[in-house]
Amino acid sequence: MSTPSDRPHKVIPIAPNPDRSPIEPPPGADAEMVALYQAHKKIYPRSVTGYFAKWRWAIVFITQLVFYFTPWLEWGQRQAVLFDLGARRFYIFNLVLYPQDFIYLTGLLVISAFSLFLFTAVAGRLWCGYACPQTVYTEIFLWLEKLAEGDRSARMRRDAAPWSWDKLWRKSAKQAMWVALALWTGFTFVGYFTPIHALSSAVAGWTLGAWEIFWIFFYAFATYGFAGHMREQVCKYMCPYARFQSAMFDKDTLIVTYDRDRGEPRGPRSKKADPAALNLGSCVDCSLCVQVCPTGIDIRKGLQYECIGCGACADVCDSVMDKVGYARGLVKYSTENAVNQHWTSAQTLRHVLRPRVLIYSGILLAVMVAMGVSLALRDPFKVDVVRDRGALARIAAGGKIENVYRLQIMNVMEQDQDFVISASGLNGVSVEMDTPSVPVASTESRWVAVRVQVPYDALPPGSHPFTFEIGTRQGAARVVEKSIFIVPR
Repeated sequence: MSTPSDRPHKVIPIAPNPDRSPIEPPPGADAEMVALYQAHKKIYPRSVTGYFAKWRWAIVFITQLVFYFTPWLEWGQRQAVLFDLGARRFYIFNLVLYPQDFIYLTGLLVISAFSLFLFTAVAGRLWCGYACPQTVYTEIFLWLEKLAEGDRSARMRRDAAPWSWDKLWRKSAKQAMWVALALWTGFTFVGYFTPIHALSSAVAGWTLGAWEIFWIFFYAFATYGFAGHMREQVCKYMCPYARFQSAMFDKDTLIVTYDRDRGEPRGPRSKKADPAALNLGSCVDCSLCVQVCPTGIDIRKGLQYECIGCGACADVCDSVMDKVGYARGLVKYSTENAVNQHWTSAQTLRHVLRPRVLIYSGILLAVMVAMGVSLALRDPFKVDVVRDRGALARIAAGGKIENVYRLQIMNVMEQDQDFVISASGLNGVSVEMDTPSVPVASTESRWVAVRVQVPYDALPPGSHPFTFEIGTRQGAARVVEKSIFIVPR
């Protein structure tokens, strides 16, 4: 006979109580209750001013100035930055890139990756706290929310209160500003791929294409949803960086830290009280560091993966220390070793410049220099050679053996050019064309048929390598492309 402890438990999944109180199973029930999810509690970040807040808003201003105004810049007779997917051309100021320039995208990704490794090894999640689009737009959306609904306490009271005319119009105004900003963001994003002046005319005339409509509203919806509603949940649950950041941290990485030796034991006290007499540390347990945190964590519990390194808790803690007359730096950017061993700022910075940082810096510098040199020495035009597979070889007039090729000439310069084509590497080789030169308009490409001939007895049967030489009529640039000449048996 089996005992009750031998029988399998019946698991009854339930949602947690709204107040997060402990859940007890019904009396006499032989069951184990588990919660399938944790109820989300809305975070109301408190506004903060200070050194790091000023830097954060400066980065917000700079990044958004670049994003919103770059598509409107003109370069000559075209948009300065335009990724024309239809024409397969990418304009970046004086550069015109083609799909064949994919190597530069690879270089850009390598630079981005090593920059992330370097900045994370030096100072943690600087990207997340200051320049990540999720952080930037969340800051902007929070500012609009404060503009419409008031500060943190006013928003909390209004959300808890029943609906009224004041609550309705304020929340409607907030939503209207959010939607307007999101749509403008989506419009600007599409303006990098469709000329923004033409896009503006299409919007004004209600003649937008299906793809433009889709991407404007898709990007707007993503901005509105992520920055307006999901906010810290994107950083905590969707962003993979929070999960693997620990692999790039070590004990000499600058992170937002709480000086436990100085702050503990914490507790409230009078401003005039002597903390030593009360056996208290510098922390007054005001919880402002939690209230200003955009992800709702308590930095006094140590580094947590939710921390984005924005420094808001350091700013507000410094303001509290100023009010009670204590030294600043209870919460600050420091390293684990520096806090534990009480290093000075000079000692901390010396240990930050450790081997891994120098290696990352060296690799990053080498890749950037290589990419810059490659762009500076880049040929002003490109050539692709394709054999005419319909006729590998034939006998031409005069008893010569002829192979037919198709050459694609891509003029990446901003001026029209005439190109001259010749061949070398074979005895008696010559190039026959309908015109002595090939005109190609600026930033355009053109296919041209080329006949290469050699005397009948100049080569034995088989494949023979040779080179095409393509240059501008003015002789300013020259490109050499290899190919194969076929002599039939």
